[in-house]
Amino acid sequence: MNIKVSKDKFDLGKEAGKKAAQIIRYSLQTKGEANIILATGMSQFETLQQLIAEEGIDWSKVRMFHLDEYIGLPESSPASFRKYLRERFINRLPALREVYLINGEAENPEEECKRLGDIIRRYPIDLAFVGIGENGHLALNDPPADFDIENPYIVVNLDTVCRTQQLGEGWFKTIDDVPTQAISMSIKQMLLSKYIICAVPDQRKAQAVMNCLTKEVSNLHPASILQIHPACYFYLDSQSASLISNTSEITNL
Repeated sequence: MNIKVSKDKFDLGKEAGKKAAQIIRYSLQTKGEANIILATGMSQFETLQQLIAEEGIDWSKVRMFHLDEYIGLPESSPASFRKYLRERFINRLPALREVYLINGEAENPEEECKRLGDIIRRYPIDLAFVGIGENGHLALNDPPADFDIENPYIVVNLDTVCRTQQLGEGWFKTIDDVPTQAISMSIKQMLLSKYIICAVPDQRKAQAVMNCLTKEVSNLHPASILQIHPACYFYLDSQSASLISNTSEITNL
């Protein structure tokens, strides 16, 4: 595993964003285009900010997908991942080549999964951004996650820990406001990415980080599956890495 620990989330974001830019530039140079998957949430703030500031990226040749979206939540909601990506990434850049966002308001979520799945199968992913949830989830694949399903996008049920995390981060006013279902990229689809950048700041993620990076791969700790990916780069801060005792695996920045 490639694990780097920064002193705080700001340095973490800078390092993750710089690495992402390096990968995207390489894809543009070697393929003439780049296909990326973006994550959302508080863990991605600094990383996306750094990536936007990076120079030498022709965004008109970059195709973007995203990981997950709540079912039934309007894009006007402050918690909408589509709103997040438009405000924090898409609208702050020159026009991308193509943008494929998940329509959580689709009349038939299963059909929306099929629509997106048919598209993403045509474009090998060069880089995926992911995080680790407080329950160890990867995208919104809560434990026990399905490691075997082949469909690129699936409908998932959100567990109490996941929904409580969204409430605690301030995206919703009450737990009853947090949707119980979402459309999420599947585990297998994420693992098809050539490179993965996993940015995880904050003390509240420390237990999940320890479980997913130091224990055996298990669908009870969904993000542990990243251990088997050949080019996954973990970016932690001193707080999220605080429970990892085997410091020989960690490079301090």
